[in-house]
Amino acid sequence: MTALDLGLDLDREEALHLLTQMVRIRRFEERCVELYSAEKIRGFLHLYIGEEAVAAGAMGALRPTDAVVATYREHGHALARGVSARSIMAEMFGVVEGCSRGRGGSMHLFDAERRFYGGNAIVAGGLPLAVGLGLADVMSGRDAVTACFFGEGAVAEGEFHEAMNLAALWSLPVVFCCENNLYAMGTALARSESQTDLALKAATYQVTSWAVDGMDVVACAAAARRAVDIARSGGGPVFLELRTYRFRAHSMYDPELYRSKEEVERWRERDPIEMFVGRAEQAALLEAGDRERIETDVAAEIDDAVAFAEAGTPEPVEDLTRDVYRRAVR
Repeated sequence: MTALDLGLDLDREEALHLLTQMVRIRRFEERCVELYSAEKIRGFLHLYIGEEAVAAGAMGALRPTDAVVATYREHGHALARGVSARSIMAEMFGVVEGCSRGRGGSMHLFDAERRFYGGNAIVAGGLPLAVGLGLADVMSGRDAVTACFFGEGAVAEGEFHEAMNLAALWSLPVVFCCENNLYAMGTALARSESQTDLALKAATYQVTSWAVDGMDVVACAAAARRAVDIARSGGGPVFLELRTYRFRAHSMYDPELYRSKEEVERWRERDPIEMFVGRAEQAALLEAGDRERIETDVAAEIDDAVAFAEAGTPEPVEDLTRDVYRRAVR
């Protein structure tokens, strides 16, 4: 076995898995851009391009019985969690074959079978949910951990402080994964937070916290394993500040006037996919032809997902009030 020395024993099979997950996320979202431009996907669309190392690395530390809570930038988390590309794309198209029956769209992916509880459009809205899930697992005697993903903008919200406080007080098995991409919509972190060391801020709640290179999938995987082990073994909540960067604008509606092209290009030099491929090839974990085969397989999967979504079924008009209104019983 050859390994990349970052606190994680990584064999060839695991290297192929990490690369495949990152490529799946990247190509899926690139296709979503095309479909959005063609007006086949409507509403809001927030892309994860550039941040793939976080979802791909962290999800491998979780068991199927663990829970996941994400934000509106959650396509990558859902794919890495095992939600099928078909059901995600169908949800984007707004058809009933989607994972939320077409009612949620891009920002509200949901899959109870995989304990994937959103897709939450409200900034910091998933944090109290994660605390509740963690508390429910403890009270039910389940050996489960909840991983909660959110952006650094959520740290400025009241729910963040309430969630951290309660999770620490009750020693809940929650791993808080803060994807710090430096910009809450168009506001730079230093313009909204007096303390920009978010791991240090979380530590004030007596929560085990540390920062991670969010562009390095191996570092993300190693940090997630350590954090999940702490939470699962009774060590209470853990906070990871995953320092990453989105290569695209906040959303497809964003004119992106708040950062320079030069800054984006500097970060693109640390593309998580390309960095990992280079290091894995150097460590003899990847062989000639691996990348091409992965790209071919992923392209076929996405083509199939698009065809499935295009053949999907719009919800009948008479069902629009289903699960929304309840007729009063007299």
